Amino acid sequence: MSDSTVHLRDLWEERQAAELSGDQLALLRYRSNLLGADLRITNFGGGNTSSKIELPDPFTSKPVRVLAVKGSGGDLGSIEESGFSLLYLDRLEQLKNLYRGEAFEDEMVSYYPISTFGQNRVAASIDTPLHAFLPFAHVDHLHPDWAIAIAASANGKVKLDEFNEKFHRNIIWLSWRRPGFELALELERAVRGKPACDGALLGSHGLFTWGSTQQECYRNSIRTIDQMGNFIVQHQEKRVPLFGGVDYPPSPDRHAIAASILPTLRGMISSNRRLISHYTDQEDALNFAGSRWAKNLGELGTSCPDHFLRTRICPMFVEWKPGEEGVETLKIRLEAHATKYREQYASYYKEWATPASPRLRDSNPSVVIIPGLGLFGFGKNKKEARITTEFFINAIHVMAGATVLEQGKPEHPYPQARHPALSWDFVSYHNYVALPRSEAFGIEYWALEEAKLQRMPPEAEFSRKIVLVIGGGSGIGREVVLLLARKGAHVVVADLNDGSAKSVAGEAAAIVSADMISHVTVNIGSIESISAAIKHAVLQFGGIDCIINTAAIFPVGTTPNGSPSEAQWNTAFLINVTGNYLLADQIAWVFRDQKSPASMVLTSSANAVVPKSGSEAYDVSKTALNHLIRELAIRFGPLVRVNGIAPATVIAGSAMFPRDRVMQSLRKYGIEFLESESTEDLRTKLAGFYAQRTITHQPILPEDCAKAIVWLAGDESSKTTGHIIPVDGGLQEAFLR
Repeated sequence: MSDSTVHLRDLWEERQAAELSGDQLALLRYRSNLLGADLRITNFGGGNTSSKIELPDPFTSKPVRVLAVKGSGGDLGSIEESGFSLLYLDRLEQLKNLYRGEAFEDEMVSYYPISTFGQNRVAASIDTPLHAFLPFAHVDHLHPDWAIAIAASANGKVKLDEFNEKFHRNIIWLSWRRPGFELALELERAVRGKPACDGALLGSHGLFTWGSTQQECYRNSIRTIDQMGNFIVQHQEKRVPLFGGVDYPPSPDRHAIAASILPTLRGMISSNRRLISHYTDQEDALNFAGSRWAKNLGELGTSCPDHFLRTRICPMFVEWKPGEEGVETLKIRLEAHATKYREQYASYYKEWATPASPRLRDSNPSVVIIPGLGLFGFGKNKKEARITTEFFINAIHVMAGATVLEQGKPEHPYPQARHPALSWDFVSYHNYVALPRSEAFGIEYWALEEAKLQRMPPEAEFSRKIVLVIGGGSGIGREVVLLLARKGAHVVVADLNDGSAKSVAGEAAAIVSADMISHVTVNIGSIESISAAIKHAVLQFGGIDCIINTAAIFPVGTTPNGSPSEAQWNTAFLINVTGNYLLADQIAWVFRDQKSPASMVLTSSANAVVPKSGSEAYDVSKTALNHLIRELAIRFGPLVRVNGIAPATVIAGSAMFPRDRVMQSLRKYGIEFLESESTEDLRTKLAGFYAQRTITHQPILPEDCAKAIVWLAGDESSKTTGHIIPVDGGLQEAFLR
């Protein structure tokens, strides 16, 4: 039997492994990271790895056997040594004597924390006993698409027998059972009953492989998965096209259509709580979405528990004919399908819930399939939404594999059923078998899963919200972006200077996550540019909950008397007034289609009420903006609030204060300076002068303005609209009369 692989790469490096040879926990981390590096082997957060190792007991200093197993919620691809749960093996073995039977298996989880080795406090997963009771030093439990395709086939047991014969393997089959203590005992009995077995396939679930060394375990896993891939691919070559063929090919303008419907879709899917979207039109998604069997397969839902917890009971398939029906028809269809989905989900919950079940969480889908467009995933943040779509792509691969293994009409009993009478609970379509609704409900509303959700930390103030910040590349805008990132928002940094926008986006990503931050170039004097920036935000995250503009220009006069030229005057009004109007006009459709509370915050100035010499274009344009804010508040109310801030002169970090303007202002106010002084020193002098004109004698900083803007953008100001808040340190000249 050859150890070489065809589809997967053997990533094990002898030199790197040798450097870790004295540390079994480090080697376990290394093995886990290699397995988690390929989504075909296991998906994000899925699967478990373990090693049985010896460590000195902290009480006796004598060697004791310890199980190191991936902790609850961990991800194999990124796990560190600190992510493994460590438990005394002898205590886990003793749990067998305390076990009262399948009806009470959940109570065994309460013993895991008191079986912990030393000071390790990583929560142990429900799969812990499956690893503990297997008589092997190193164990991998993975969810490869190719393996689950066999496990989710109506003829899966027959096909596994074929696989074993073809590749000279001895992998055993176990029928479906929910992960937990009972399955651990059943798996142990099955393996001990067949000492020659070299792996186990769990019906509708996943794959177990093992080895006597870390390297042997890793290579056994990838070799097994690769062979199963060969097995599936060979069948697939005889079964073209997939999923009964394509009825609706990819729409050539699918990105534009996706952008136009996403606010509608997000608004509907967020009927319980706001959600963030991820759209994918990768080849597998498009081929499945437009296929003849997509609706029927989608309605069955996924088979693997790891898939199901992300993708829910089933996706929402939208019956729409791209090329024949328009976007407005699609929006109407979305509403009808969303209503129907929620009704069906509520019925599903009512049918299977017991008095002890957790309350219904959300009746909306987390995956939406639209022919010609692809897949839309939804989650509490961008990362979760992206991972949700990735999981359904995995499910598509499973469905593809199971359907190509079809040979004749499948007959009951299906091998997934532990008893023939239970087989009728499983439903199949073209050989693909999904979990029974009762089993799916038992996993989705599992008390242990609910306890995990309850342990999650509270969400940040701007979690689930999407904010487009115009002028986010410098000054006040930059501080707004960073503050919003700290408060959990998804932010699109928009600026005329693309380099500045990209730089600030990088700073924000370091605070939260790269998934939650994007950037785009925008010119608010251009309708086309504004529209493109809005569509970018919509495609990136699903919609927009708040739009903030800090961009403005202050024309430095070029005429003999120091006043701006006619062209400068026109440009000032284009950017400072018309640009804000265009911004509101272009965002209106997003707010309308989302049908959820939103906000706008625009940046005015104390100059709007303080007349000065030489700054007429700026001052008058800001005065017009003040009234525009009030007009927009009336236009967009009651669902959308529109407010503004009126800062006194902000010099620090401002793109409106280049060296020439600073020097011009210093001359205007008779403040002495040297041409040789740095720009920052000159700015400090000017800021100090302005500060002395206020009641507080404090310079106005970008972060001061950002705090006011973010307050107006958030829910804490939900009763405030049509107002301009001064951030001027108490500027007497700006007191309203």
